Amino acid sequence: MSAMADTIHMPAETSAMSTATVRRTDMRSRGEPALWSLGGALAIGIIMILGFLALVFSNGVATFIPKPIIVVTGIDGTVTAGEPFRSELFKPTAEELAALSPEWQARIKDANGYANRTLYRLGNFDIYGEDFRWVPDFAVAKFEQPKNLIFVERAEWGPFVGTVKSFTIDGAEQAFTGLGATAFEKAHADARDRAAAIRKLERGQIGAVNHELEQERLKVRKVEISAGKTSAAYKAAQDNLAEVSVDLQRRYDAATADVTKLREVDARNTLTLAEIGGREKTIPFSALVRAYAANDLSLAQKVGVYFSRWAEFLSDEPREANTEGGVFPAIFGTAAMTLLMVLVVAPFGILTALYLREYAKQGRLVAFVRISVNNLAGVPSIVYGVFGLGFFAYVLGGSIDALFYPERLPNPTFGTGGLLWSALTLSLLTVPVVIVATEEALAAVPRSMREGSLACGASKWQTIRYIVLPRAMPGVMTGIILAMARGAGEVAPLMLVGVVKLAPELPIDGFFPYVHLERSFMHLGFHIFDVGFQSRNAEAGKPMVFVTTVLLIALVTLVNATAIIVRSRLKKRFAGSQF
Repeated sequence: MSAMADTIHMPAETSAMSTATVRRTDMRSRGEPALWSLGGALAIGIIMILGFLALVFSNGVATFIPKPIIVVTGIDGTVTAGEPFRSELFKPTAEELAALSPEWQARIKDANGYANRTLYRLGNFDIYGEDFRWVPDFAVAKFEQPKNLIFVERAEWGPFVGTVKSFTIDGAEQAFTGLGATAFEKAHADARDRAAAIRKLERGQIGAVNHELEQERLKVRKVEISAGKTSAAYKAAQDNLAEVSVDLQRRYDAATADVTKLREVDARNTLTLAEIGGREKTIPFSALVRAYAANDLSLAQKVGVYFSRWAEFLSDEPREANTEGGVFPAIFGTAAMTLLMVLVVAPFGILTALYLREYAKQGRLVAFVRISVNNLAGVPSIVYGVFGLGFFAYVLGGSIDALFYPERLPNPTFGTGGLLWSALTLSLLTVPVVIVATEEALAAVPRSMREGSLACGASKWQTIRYIVLPRAMPGVMTGIILAMARGAGEVAPLMLVGVVKLAPELPIDGFFPYVHLERSFMHLGFHIFDVGFQSRNAEAGKPMVFVTTVLLIALVTLVNATAIIVRSRLKKRFAGSQF
């Protein structure tokens, strides 16, 4: 019986042990579904960001690569010469299908009714009246890449695709032997020097004369407002204006005479171009920006053209409705506005957070202020733009004009959009970010450090200045970084308070007060919007959209990286000083 009992009992123990082994904990109690969901969401987010950056950088970096010129001869005898821009599938119309050969009809039918077509960038807009042309594959008789075709980048009317027929130097026509010929290169270099000299005279001497004359006129207007037209002071101011105007007119005439001479010389140095059909176009040498034989470039020459385009893009002014040339004014405007915004938002945000965290008595009022600050971070940016235009430009700027610049009215000085009002508007937009980040950084400093400082006899302000703030600075820098990143990329409010399509004059010049915060400016973000959606030809502006986006991302990354390095050094400095 005992053996039987043991025999009966053993399976029960084995069953219990087996049951204990098989028993499993519910996955939901261990959080595995949530873990996989969070990890999957993170992976999807990273893939989307990398995909976006890859799209932007691949298109932006490739924008300035010189492309070959293809000559397409159609089955109807038409000839098209240009750079292949992009290809796509499309459905031919019934009329187009009826005119095709049976072979092409069968091929299109096998492709479910679709055919391929290529968009060619023609250039020669002043001759053709169009920048691009679609050429279907079924309309092509042959493709060619002649080595004598030249891609010419002009200061006006965009690129020209064709050949150089001849050129003139001081009115004497000379045969064209190649782009690398000494006479051709010297004529181009001299023409560019003349263009730079004309530009310097117009913006330097002539601009200075116009500025001085305007200042003298404003002095007369100011006396007229304060003393009246019948006063002796007004008559004296008019006499002074007449006396000064004589000297200014003499300087103006001398400068314009120099410009006229240079333009006369420029008109005797020309370049005659011919498009693929034989039609000719004569341009001054000074209008030639760059020319290269697109189908006969070595690797070194392609690299040279690529980097020369990048140098022009980063250092020159835009041309052709912002679709060509450079974006230096936009780079300068973006950097200046961001820097000015940080100079305003940092002290106000930090001081506000210090008061709320360290000095204000915690209660309903402070809680309400904190809730209001958090809500401000969610207000649409365009609302800040409307407020900036209404308060800063019209109210505050209009008051400044009435008090300090009455002689300029009705033309506004500060009573319209400008760099200063844009920076202040974006400061309002980003200050909640700095306040919240600074408060969290201050709260993270251990209370024991405050108590230790106070116990040693330090005042509250000394404790904040020497103990709390230095250790909270990494968190404060985080808030400033976020504010800079958001402010540099905002466009909607700037469209109302200062940014414009084209402003080649920088807000810094040689005229007192040298820094003109009232001037309108260009911005990389608005430049992207303008080129992508406001240009006369969206296809022509598409490459500039990508390359400007690359530049804006690089600029924001550079600014953020600098701030992150500073924050990391501060964090290392105080890493082991807590107790």
